Order: sequence, then structure tokens, then C-alpha cells
Amino acid sequence: MEQQDFLPIQKTLPNAPGIYKYFGAQNNLLYIGKAKNIRKRVSSYFTKNNHSYKTHELVRQIRQIEFTIVHSEHDALLLENALIKEFQPRYNIELKDDKTYPYIVIKKEEFPRVFLTRRKIKDGSEYLGPFTSAAKVRDLLTFIKMHIPLRTCSLNLSEDNIKKGKYKVCLEYHLGNCKAPCVGLQSPDDYSNGIDQIRHILKGNLSGIIARYRKEQQKHIAGMAYEKAEIIQQKINALRSYRSSSVVVSPRLGDLDVFATAKTDDQLIVSFLAVRNGTIINSGAETFKLKIEEEDGSILSQAIVYFQSLFSSDAKELVIPYGIEFGFEAYRLTVPKSGEKKKLLEIAQTNADYLTNELERKQMLHLADHDMVDNTLLERVKESLSLRETPTHIECFDNSNFQGAYPVSAMVCFKNGLPSKKDYRHFNVKTVQGINDFATMKEAVGRRYKRLVEENAPLPQLVIIDGGKGQLGAAMEAINELGLSGKMTLVGLAKKVEELFFPGDQESLKLEFNSDVLRFIRNIRDEVHRFGIGFHRQKRSKGTFKNELEEISGIGEKTANVLLAHFRSVKNTSKATTEELASVVGAKKATLIFAHFHKKRADGISPF
Repeated sequence: MEQQDFLPIQKTLPNAPGIYKYFGAQNNLLYIGKAKNIRKRVSSYFTKNNHSYKTHELVRQIRQIEFTIVHSEHDALLLENALIKEFQPRYNIELKDDKTYPYIVIKKEEFPRVFLTRRKIKDGSEYLGPFTSAAKVRDLLTFIKMHIPLRTCSLNLSEDNIKKGKYKVCLEYHLGNCKAPCVGLQSPDDYSNGIDQIRHILKGNLSGIIARYRKEQQKHIAGMAYEKAEIIQQKINALRSYRSSSVVVSPRLGDLDVFATAKTDDQLIVSFLAVRNGTIINSGAETFKLKIEEEDGSILSQAIVYFQSLFSSDAKELVIPYGIEFGFEAYRLTVPKSGEKKKLLEIAQTNADYLTNELERKQMLHLADHDMVDNTLLERVKESLSLRETPTHIECFDNSNFQGAYPVSAMVCFKNGLPSKKDYRHFNVKTVQGINDFATMKEAVGRRYKRLVEENAPLPQLVIIDGGKGQLGAAMEAINELGLSGKMTLVGLAKKVEELFFPGDQESLKLEFNSDVLRFIRNIRDEVHRFGIGFHRQKRSKGTFKNELEEISGIGEKTANVLLAHFRSVKNTSKATTEELASVVGAKKATLIFAHFHKKRADGISPF
């Protein structure tokens, strides 16, 4: 659909929250999205020109637009998630189902059995989980069997059958694994007590069970039944051991869900931790394939709904790596800067980053297996880019900054088509103030090749600059100043459309979107993104948020720490009144801090 075709439709769209659906020529559902304001969100697809190739392709195919208005942003989020899962449109992320996850089921029957299953059916039984590891479920069931005697048989233990004496005790009773409810040796109440203990164990509520065991133990001791008291002690020790084998953070934290993300070119990995009573009782990660360009926050919101539905989570606090607003009014959202919640977020982030690295490594090995055995892929790169030599040595540069602060550059190196990580480099930019991608790129490229020339090291045949003509021109300035013009080929890779620019050329080179050459170049670009973002995240975590306060004249490290300890974040500090600030750091400093943030807002600059 072209922009002129959309304009008559635009006026019919509501300024209200809800979901919108795009249909193609055959009335096939292409995409489902949510919006705070349907008209504004849908209009952005047709009025903006900086979309990625995939988004352009989606817009081109749209023939019909439908929408549904809902009462709140949260309803829009839930409806979007449900419809995506139901219809799986071509351009939405792929939401997984839960059919392959194992559960622990408490069967709806007299004296319920407890066992592992992968089939969740509506039979009235209670399903605990799901769990991301079948091995973990089996370990849990083994632990339960050792310390909470339950039946494993499938007999119909109705009250009439037990009274009629239809059954006899089996080997499990003699082994101490079952108390024989089949012959009336265990009451329904005592059996239910064991089932309740299992629920508590799986939810991390061990303190109550231990307290109950303590009370029972004291009764045995008072009655001088020391052998029974010793058996109870063994159960208490086992529970303590089980708790210590879990990741215990702090009982003060209560119940919360933790999410972290890591991104490749066309996939977002979301790592999840379920924390109950300060203990990580479940964890997992999923890879969501991205069909079009979407904001990370939008994808994360869909992933949160997916995980909370999958794990039947009732946690009302979400620990997340960055702020998201749309649809989460019912939750407390926390972006921690320090403390125990920050440690939890780091655990989740480590898992997401590891899975991303593994995914990229496998992609590279896949390329190696299929394309580089006879060097044919590099030959095709040489041919497609009209290079003089086969690019057995390729380097790629990318910049990163945080609202003008902490500018850094990264460079990755590929030799014979594979990453050469010992040659990767980070650059702490020294000569550039504020946001200046061109100067930052010039400095990084200049420093890199000045060093190679001084060390008499071999130069790459191909240098990829992540950016358009401006970044490429800045890089060429550095090359020319070093006298290296003509010694290697530099190309700029545009961020959105993925077209290649050569120095001095007016027209770009557009490779076929699914060609192996463009996929290879894209992999190199994604690797420098990953490498650069990881380094930038470290720099920011070490200083960005504290330095936002410390950059205020008259405010030092000690005062910044006091403010963060009291207000918990720079954002909260920026919103505080002078009276609230004065109660923490005194009137003089409060005036300085309030004036700093007030001036930033007056200048139209977010303090974050």
C-alpha cells in the first residue's frame, strides 16, 4: 500500500489504545500490533522513510487494515499476544507453545499421584511448572520420593475399595517409599499434608515446612521417641541442603520475575528467572525470530506475557534491563542499578549473552561447513564487491554512545571467513566530545591502522564501516592522513536498507537480500554490534548513572551515593522536589541538583 492509498484510511483510525491487523492481497493476515494510539502507530508505517528492508516489504504488501479498540493498554498487550499465538502472522515474532515443556502433575484422584508429564490436559489435575529442564524435574521427583512418601501405583483408592480390603501392601511400602494408604495405613489428611509440602517445595516456601517439622520433632523428643526425632532431623537437613543447592538471593525480595535480552540480526533471546521467597525456583530462555524491525521494548513486552502465561506466574514485580511502559500498569517495573536485584538481572543477562554468542558461533560454523571449505564464499565476496584480492582478512568498525556520553568504538576481525577474536579491539574515544559519529569513527580507524603500520603488521583487504556515507567519509579521512589510500578497500554498510557505499560513488551497491554474500557481511556487522554493545554496557554500569549526578557542579561521589541510596535511581532523584532533596543532602546541594535537572528539561533534554 502506498502512502497516497493510506491517507483516506488514516482519518478512519481511532485515537485510542488497541490492536491493529494488516492483511495482504489474498486476505491473509500479515501482522498484528498493539498501540497506545492506533492512528499514530499505524500512520508511522506509511509516513516514515527510515524503515528496514523487511518493514518496507510488509508495508508494500498491505491491502487492508482492521483494528480493535480496548479499554486499556494492558488489555491491548494481552489481546495482541493471544492473537499472535493463535494466528501466527507471517511478520510477527514466533511465539513458542508449551507442548514440549515438562510439568509435575498432581493427579486429581483419591490419594493423588505425583509424576512428570509433557501433556497438559484439562482433567482437573494440578500442573506445577512448566520446567525448562526434564533432568531438573527428575531430580525434584527423586528428592520428593526420598523424603515425602507417596504412592506410585494406579489403583483406584476409593474409600469403598479400601474398606473392602481389595488391596495388599506392595514392595514400595516395605522399602519405606509409601505409607500404604491402599490398606488404610495412611489417612487422607496425612497424605494431603505431604502434597502440600510438595507445593511449598516447588514454590520455594521451605521455611514453613521446616517449622512444621521442628514442631513435630519436639513432640517426638518430649515423648522420648528419639529415633523418630532423628528421622525428622534428616528431613530438615535434606530441605536445608535442597535450599542451599538453589540460588538463594535474599528472602526479603519476595516474589518477582527477572528478564534480560540479547539480540542478533534477526533474533531476540529473552532469559527468564522466576524468584520466589528470594530463591530462583525456575529459569529458562527462548529465541524469538524477528520478522520485521520492532523496538526491543515491544518484543520484550510480548516475551513477558508469553513467559508469565507459560509459567502461570503471579509475581507482580518485574525486574527488567530497560524501561517499558506499554501495558504494564498492574506491575511494579524495576530497572535496578545496584543491589540484589541487579545481581539477579546480571545472572539473566549472562545467560542471554551466552546463548546469543552460541547462536552466532553456530551460524559462523555453519557458514564454515557450507561455504568456506573451498573458499568459494570469499571468492563470491570478491566478485560481488569487485575487489582486487580475495578478502581473507576483513575488519569491521562500529560506534556506540549513550546520549552523547561514554563514546566507544569496536572493531572485529575475520580471517579466512571466521572470527579471529584475539584481534578484536575496543577503543575508548579520547578526542571527541558529545555525539559525533563521524569524528569517533575517524579516531578509531586512525588509531587502528596507525598501530598496524607501526608494527609492520598486515593490513586487511576489506574494511567494513557500519554506517552510511558520513561515517565512510570520516574513515577515509583517517586512511588518507596515514597515506594508506589504495592499500585496502573500505565500504560503508547502511544501517537500515543494508546497501553498500564505496568512497566517491554516488550510487550504492544493493546485493540480493537473501544472498550468501550479504548474509556473511550482515553476520560480521552483527558481531561488531555484539562486541561493541557488551563493552559499552560495562562502561555504563561502571559509571554512567553515578556520573550523571557527579557531573553537577558541587556534587561529588559521596553525595551521589547518598542520593542513589535514598531515591534508588537518577530518574527518581530528578523528579524530587527541593524539599525532598534537602532532607537528604541539605538545602544548598538540593538547590544545585534541582536546578540541574530543571534546566535539562527546559532545554528539552532528557536526563537519562
